[in-house]
Amino acid sequence: MTAQRLTGKPVAEKIRAQSAQLVQALREQDFTAKISVVVATKNEATAWYVRSIEKAAGVQGVECQVLRIPDAGQEQLAETITALNNDETVHGIILQTPLPDGVDAAKLVELIDPAKDIDGANPLSLGRLSVGQPAFAPATARSVIEILEHYEIPLAGEHVAVVGRSAVVGKPLAQLLLQRNATVSICHSRTSNLAHFTTAASVTVMAAGRANLLTGDDVAESSVVIDVGTNVDGDGQLVGDVHAASVEPKVRALSPVPGGVGTVTTALLILHAVQAATEVHALTGRKGEPMALRR
Repeated sequence: MTAQRLTGKPVAEKIRAQSAQLVQALREQDFTAKISVVVATKNEATAWYVRSIEKAAGVQGVECQVLRIPDAGQEQLAETITALNNDETVHGIILQTPLPDGVDAAKLVELIDPAKDIDGANPLSLGRLSVGQPAFAPATARSVIEILEHYEIPLAGEHVAVVGRSAVVGKPLAQLLLQRNATVSICHSRTSNLAHFTTAASVTVMAAGRANLLTGDDVAESSVVIDVGTNVDGDGQLVGDVHAASVEPKVRALSPVPGGVGTVTTALLILHAVQAATEVHALTGRKGEPMALRR
């Protein structure tokens, strides 16, 4: 059996087409969506990711402002986020990690206006998501759903094992799956006998951040596996949480690393920003007032 490769490229293209339609509609009304990315680190991996956001935004006709303030402290970062909340021209805010030592990231993300929280960082966004209220889901978590739905993988009534419980992937993804009537098991680093859950699942999502954690012995025949992991091996190569060589012959579908979930994430961030801008313009025709209304 040859597993279907659930590549992210066609999914991202569909999302970019959605963004393009919204951007064109805004442009016809002389209105431009804008993202602000706050960067307080010189980490090269972060710099690469931020450049990818800048490039994607530029291609889509979205303004992207990168505020580089290396080694900024808690107070300066808090003031920056507050100023962006109050800036009527800004529709999406991303606080990029990692942050400098001694900075409390949890307190900072609480400051991001949920209406501008395009990557679902504020706990209010996760809370709204959990009760079915409008909120932006973290882009990586939503990317998993977009891939599954694009390739018409059934979720309603199916058992899905999510391995990883982070606030940016595992927990919000579980809520998104529940909204689609899946039965969800959330596993993590302290789960006893992980294979007990993954071999019983028709869909397994790996988001633990441990290279090659899932092997062919840990999956059910003809199941579907989504690999969210991004790890660097001893040879400097990017690998996922799935040992693809042993898993691929056994499952019916597998998302690759690279070329899978990560490909979709940036496209979704841009779409979220354009959706936020579109809602602002539709509500008042002005740039900022709805932010106060939605708190």
